[in-house]
Amino acid sequence: MANEIGPGKRIDEPTGTETVGHEWDGIEELNTPLPRWWLWTFYATVIWAVAYTVFYPAWPMIDRATSGVLGWSSRGELAEDMTAADLARQDVFERIAATDIEKIASSPQLQQQAIAGGAAAFQVNCVQCHGAGAAGIAGGYPNLNDDDWLWGGDLEAIEMTLLHGIRWEGSNQTRLSYMPGFDGIFDDAQLDALVQHVLSLSGRAQPSASGAETYTVNCAACHQPSGEGDQIQGAPALNDAIWLYGSDPEQIRQQILYPKHGVMPGWKDRLDPATIRMLATYVHSRGGGEASPQPAEPVEEEAAVALNDQP
Repeated sequence: MANEIGPGKRIDEPTGTETVGHEWDGIEELNTPLPRWWLWTFYATVIWAVAYTVFYPAWPMIDRATSGVLGWSSRGELAEDMTAADLARQDVFERIAATDIEKIASSPQLQQQAIAGGAAAFQVNCVQCHGAGAAGIAGGYPNLNDDDWLWGGDLEAIEMTLLHGIRWEGSNQTRLSYMPGFDGIFDDAQLDALVQHVLSLSGRAQPSASGAETYTVNCAACHQPSGEGDQIQGAPALNDAIWLYGSDPEQIRQQILYPKHGVMPGWKDRLDPATIRMLATYVHSRGGGEASPQPAEPVEEEAAVALNDQP
């Protein structure tokens, strides 16, 4: 039972609590007040929210949010953290930039730092084409872990490629080579014999005398007589098991008729010299890097004079 205190409202006798005046099938709702601690907590959160919108970015506008009286932003904090990290690495960057790339290996600590920095830069800039493990992607993106290099795999050659790219219009020093298409040059029999000869260079087919003749006349100037390739021209080796655009007979046939030419951008305008040097060191360290070519021995003065005196 309940004592009525107004239209539809009563005092519930068992609890002594006022009802809200709603009843459904004999069931009434009690108007139990919220606990004081809950109310004070709620008021505190309201005050905190108002203060937050005053001091920190909060209210969205057309092209930005209110900045808050403190001027703080997550982007600004990130920029400060990145600046602090760059300053902490500045000494290493300066040492790498000032050290000839061939001499970085003479300092194990500097080389380790260069490889670590290059690995990080590789994950940001290079994995899209060469893959996370630098193993390349089928269809024209080369594997950087093997010892097959179109333009040379020593440190200076890799750095040069990184700086100026391959067939990249942004640099007049870019690596540049084009294989002509032979569509319409050979008949089917000549083309089949040439493909067989190319496969024979890596031991995958029997030699073809007519194919060898066609190869000598049309291909050996770039790929060399035995198919070892020429890094000066950027001509790939044909006597190994590494193929950029596929190694089955039909793929080789298509490359002869309609050659593909990949493009790699140069990074000289996008990355600083130290980062490019670190990238070159990292790529070289993947396992396929070549030794630097030895400089030519200087001719001693007496020997030079004697040679000049020869009739």
